[in-house]
Amino acid sequence: MFRRRNAGTADAAAEADASPSGAADSPAPDNPAVTAGKGRPTPKRSEAEKRRRPYTAPADRKAASRQYREREKAARSRRVEGMQRGEQWAMPPRDRGPVKALARDYVDAKRRFSEYYMYGLVVLLVMLVVPVKVLQDIVPPLVLAAVVVMAAEGFILGRKVKALAAERFPGESTQGVRLYAAMRALQIRKLRMPKPRLKPGDSY
Repeated sequence: MFRRRNAGTADAAAEADASPSGAADSPAPDNPAVTAGKGRPTPKRSEAEKRRRPYTAPADRKAASRQYREREKAARSRRVEGMQRGEQWAMPPRDRGPVKALARDYVDAKRRFSEYYMYGLVVLLVMLVVPVKVLQDIVPPLVLAAVVVMAAEGFILGRKVKALAAERFPGESTQGVRLYAAMRALQIRKLRMPKPRLKPGDSY
């Protein structure tokens, strides 16, 4: 009787000892050296050598100067194109920010007397050259009237732009926006930089 109990107990102990060792001795993967893929094909030797090829400077100073001028010309062209599109990175500091963009849109959304100011100056210069006393006598009053009109329009335009910017962008600085809007209004529309995003009559 005691022998059977001891035998059963020994068998159970043997099974308990065998189970963890069996789990620990579970067979390893067939090929442990295989790793997960990189997700892209391995580059060819020629491509890898081409990537590692060091930069070679031009042999003489003229070639280096020519390369420098070409790089500068390409950078300027890229910057001008970006500025024409109104991209912030290409603009000078005076044109950056939402307040200045609003001022440009406000000016460009309407035809104003100021944008014809340059054309008027050309006409007045021609009148001065023409040897007709009547024309030469009326040029000074016309110049004075044009200056008064431009100053009044620029003053009113600057006040409206500053009030609108303070309303739409309360946390932004509006310093210099009045003069900025007035000077843009004096420019010929086709020559404005950055180029107008709005046509006359569009909402801003």
